[in-house]
Amino acid sequence: MGPQYGLVTTILSIQSSVAYGHVGNSAATFPLMRSGVEVWPVLTVHFSNHTGYGQWRGPLLAADDVAEVINGIDDRGVLNRVDAVLSGYQGAVEVGAVVLDAVELVKQRSQKAVYCCDPVMGDVGRGFFVRPGIPEFMRDRVVPKAQMVTPNHFELDFLTGRETHTLDEVIDAAHALREVGPETVLVTSVAVDSTQPDELAMLAVTGEGAWHVTTPRLDRGFTGSGDLTAAMFLAHYLRTESVAQALGQTADIVYSVLKQTADSGLPELQLVAAQDEIVSPTYHFDVRQVR
Repeated sequence: MGPQYGLVTTILSIQSSVAYGHVGNSAATFPLMRSGVEVWPVLTVHFSNHTGYGQWRGPLLAADDVAEVINGIDDRGVLNRVDAVLSGYQGAVEVGAVVLDAVELVKQRSQKAVYCCDPVMGDVGRGFFVRPGIPEFMRDRVVPKAQMVTPNHFELDFLTGRETHTLDEVIDAAHALREVGPETVLVTSVAVDSTQPDELAMLAVTGEGAWHVTTPRLDRGFTGSGDLTAAMFLAHYLRTESVAQALGQTADIVYSVLKQTADSGLPELQLVAAQDEIVSPTYHFDVRQVR
């Protein structure tokens, strides 16, 4: 028998969406559901495909329309079931403000709810790829309201005004970010002096300590992998209440899905073909406490 009605972990996920491929909610919703999590996806854009192709069609939803969807859910009287709000790429400050309003509303309805923010802004080698004003809005308004944030290494440095080159410096920066508001910081794509060229690292930092995991580096990029990572980390943290366990399970799942995607030779994440990896990943990696 499955969980009793009302006991299933529920996430309100406010993100972008694409018809073809997997980014934003299109990368998070199915893996969360396959993991046994109820997801209520609220779309901020609905594009034909992700913007990395250089051409796409479809609407950027107006902030008022996004708010209306959330208010409509509230009309059903069900926001008290929400365990977490998850947000990712925010295309406009106005939409970001709606996300913050949604977080406040959910917390009024469900005191257990946490807010997990993936502060999507940019990456090493690409710089910022969001509209002007979004990075500052993320730093000054959004991150302080979150209980959990999942920046990549580039984004962590921006959010803390630092340049970090060693693992200790990254841990210190994560603690500096924690002082602003978030209890838990997951840093992805960690690249420090000790990182080997053929590996990728993630670091999770809380008030109780810091944990580190490395996986092999695959010889290609993956659009949507950060969205998948944030969703899996949040889901497994809600299930286990252990940052170390959530970090290990996220590393196992994400690498296993990316490896199958790479082996397929196809451009988009192979979430359906690799769905068994979400519940029983082929690859496993050791999590090490580093502080």
